[in-house]
Amino acid sequence: MSIVPESERPNPYSAYGAHGSVLVLNSGSSSLKYQLVNPVGGEAIAAGIVERIGESSGSVRHTYAGNTTERELEVPNHAAALRLALGLFDEIGPRLADAGIHAVGHRVVHGGERFSRPVVIDDDVVAAIHELVPLAPLHNPANVQGIEVARELLADVPHVAVFDTAFFQALPPAAYTYAIDRDVARAHGVRRYGFHGTSHQYVAGKVARVLGRRVQDLNTIVLHLGNGASASAVRGGVPVDTSMGLTPLEGLVMGTRSGDVDPAVVFHLARNAGMSIDELDTLLNKRSGVKGLSGENDMRQLRRLVEEGDEDASLAFDVYVHRLKKYVGAYLAVLGRVDVVAFTAGVGENDARVRAAVCSGLEGLGIAVDEERNAARAGEPRIISPDWATTLVMVVPTMEELAIARQCVEAVEGLQPSAAVPAG
Repeated sequence: MSIVPESERPNPYSAYGAHGSVLVLNSGSSSLKYQLVNPVGGEAIAAGIVERIGESSGSVRHTYAGNTTERELEVPNHAAALRLALGLFDEIGPRLADAGIHAVGHRVVHGGERFSRPVVIDDDVVAAIHELVPLAPLHNPANVQGIEVARELLADVPHVAVFDTAFFQALPPAAYTYAIDRDVARAHGVRRYGFHGTSHQYVAGKVARVLGRRVQDLNTIVLHLGNGASASAVRGGVPVDTSMGLTPLEGLVMGTRSGDVDPAVVFHLARNAGMSIDELDTLLNKRSGVKGLSGENDMRQLRRLVEEGDEDASLAFDVYVHRLKKYVGAYLAVLGRVDVVAFTAGVGENDARVRAAVCSGLEGLGIAVDEERNAARAGEPRIISPDWATTLVMVVPTMEELAIARQCVEAVEGLQPSAAVPAG
């Protein structure tokens, strides 16, 4: 298999041309990311981020037509953040009144078992996202706040919720069920939900499109490696397993999250270290991962420490890679045949050493990287495995905002996504 030139790939989204642009919002606890997207060509028309919302000093960065404007100012709340962003569109461009906005898309972290696809937002949807706060107490409240503010300020266009968990609602019961008391699990919604679903779906679809293949014919392992990290096994465009679970804590070693640990670690520390639930939550989510092992959660800084001979950093890197390699092997067993291993997100797209280390020793399974191809940098999907490898190893830049934009058009118009190349 080889990359099909862009000019030779059919664009299943050409029909979206009549639907204008989509404003994608990602509302976090102290930040608001936004991007104006063309759902046909896939380009970001403009983008920005408001940070340190609610703190004494905030900031905004707005990029349009190759120019970036940055300002420091106080941003008291999310309503002020969105008003600031909308004002920058009018001041710097492009004017939203002229952009033909067809919808506003909202990234929502947790959709529970209720939401398996994007939905047009009404009051009932907002209430349902509120009800799911116990499953995502760090994320869903901020998501809801962003939705409520945006619906007030942009009342003339439909708003769509796109859920991080939706793609993984297709997991088989054997993959999403935890082996705990079934009545307790049912009463409290305890199961594997998976996260980063928009990215995993987009990358699996993009792999098929750039290879000129039907997604139904490919088995793909997607490694989404950023500060948060997750893996998925995708058979024919349908997920069959993923590393994150009830929350985004389970699975791979991440920037500040532990990933998989023996659950009894929690009991041990509560009984013997006197740690409270909140302290344990902070330990595993914010003081673990590569930061907990080395003091650094930025992979670039971690590699600098490794090169300087720091033993803690070296161990952190080895633990990070070991866990990744375990998941690749496990998902190869789950899938039975792997056509593509795709690296994506900040670390996956930019760190050649991580990619090489993960694939090292897997040559007997047909998985390897070519040193020269792996070292090359490009903003487009590319193959980095040698010609003899039976499994392609690829770098595929993720574009979650584009995936959200296209799903928004589908939700508003009742369109069916292309079965051949979903989301990519």
